Amino acid sequence: MSLRPSQTTQNLPKTAIAAVDVVLDTAYQNISTAQWEDLFSFARKAKLPEFIADMFAGKHINQSEDRPALHSALRNLSKDPVLLDGKDVMPAVSEVWHRIEALCNKWVGVTDVIHIGIGGSDFGPRLAIEALAHVSGIESHGMRMHFLANIDTAELARILNRALPHSTRVIIVSKSFTTLETTMNAKAVAAWLKENGLTNSQISKALYAVTANVPAAKAFGVEKDHIFPFWDWVGGRYSVWSAVGLPIALQYGFKTFEEFLAGAHAMDVHFRNAPLEENLPVIMALALLHQQEKHHIKAYSAIPYADALDWFPKWLQQLDMESNGKSIGKDGKPVKHSSPVVFGSAGSNAQHSYFQLFHQGPEIIPIDFIAVRKPMSDRPEAVAHHRILLSNCLAQAQALAHGKSADNPNDVYPGKRPSNLLLLPELNAFYLGALLALYENRAATLGALWNINSFDQPGVEYGKVLAKPIEKALSSGESNIQASDSIDAVTAARINLLNQ
Repeated sequence: MSLRPSQTTQNLPKTAIAAVDVVLDTAYQNISTAQWEDLFSFARKAKLPEFIADMFAGKHINQSEDRPALHSALRNLSKDPVLLDGKDVMPAVSEVWHRIEALCNKWVGVTDVIHIGIGGSDFGPRLAIEALAHVSGIESHGMRMHFLANIDTAELARILNRALPHSTRVIIVSKSFTTLETTMNAKAVAAWLKENGLTNSQISKALYAVTANVPAAKAFGVEKDHIFPFWDWVGGRYSVWSAVGLPIALQYGFKTFEEFLAGAHAMDVHFRNAPLEENLPVIMALALLHQQEKHHIKAYSAIPYADALDWFPKWLQQLDMESNGKSIGKDGKPVKHSSPVVFGSAGSNAQHSYFQLFHQGPEIIPIDFIAVRKPMSDRPEAVAHHRILLSNCLAQAQALAHGKSADNPNDVYPGKRPSNLLLLPELNAFYLGALLALYENRAATLGALWNINSFDQPGVEYGKVLAKPIEKALSSGESNIQASDSIDAVTAARINLLNQ
């Protein structure tokens, strides 16, 4: 594998490579030079370079829905033309940027923002708001940002108990504006505003929407000028770069939002142009594929040694498992590999939770260790604490790689547990954007290598269809529900139990 340090990152280990000043060290993957060569050869046979080119060119790589996957255009700060069926999408994207910036300058006296959305409409902005709150000296408008996703009214009640209705703004995010959880929560929040004395006109001025269904948003009561577009060539889990990311700009300023986009765009440029042997998303994807082939791994973990990134594994779960959790390939045939189970949480907390399984469990679970060079606070003890945090990160990777022998079987560590180290120079909006784009591009790469469409999610829909007759049966209050075509005997018995 040919590794070449970047111009701005010096003294890299021989097993490391850098892009956008993000360092990836694969030393503990236990992949030989010959094996790397085979992996890159496989990627070329799978036409990975052509796939990457097609994705950025706006080709309809989402074959099942006959759409492109152009989320990269949402962060294309170069404004170079991006053609969708011959038409440049960048003027429309730029117009949204201008509208977001204008809105940032308009809001005065807002104490609370309730962002209503679920899945991809929730994870990205929630992660960014949480992560950037830890950046020392960041500009902040000091609003309370509330994320309302769950249909469980416990989340709704907690938010409404804190928010001040007359100085609250509401952002409803749904591409279709028909997502059940989102529309029901939006109705509940609108009712709360009315209960607290706001007129219909005041409520309309408090509501904003990010959607592709403008008529539905207007029918709900959102003013036309408060509706931001959502295009069908953007998947929900890839949408934080659009107006879905409004909370980032509103809380931290449009300049910070631009820096977030800039980091992602820089990673896109690297992914699009770097040779496979020097391409961070490609190398990470091939390393995971190698572990699937060698160890038949069924799970992997992402452990950010940064409390600010505690939401990152949750965001990553949706990205990877909704994109690539499939058993049928683009050719309609069963696939050999698909997404492993993804889990993780912030280190070093995670060490005191499930690292026992990593070290001595029977299954091999690869790990992405994610670390940040600089401390995330200016506390007087920050340097000393951060040194301990980093030493734990490095020590766990070393222990997993080499293991330990002992006479007592309980004290034996098998070792040869693969891991990556991803090192960010610091955690700010730029490098957060670069990190998320790195994993988005890795997910797309894995889909191409596995021959999976990473941009649809048909499996999610079946349960939603079945929920409708079950909800109807629950609302009836009857405790003698019988099995039918849509409700099996087990579910009928459970409905009857609940309706007693």
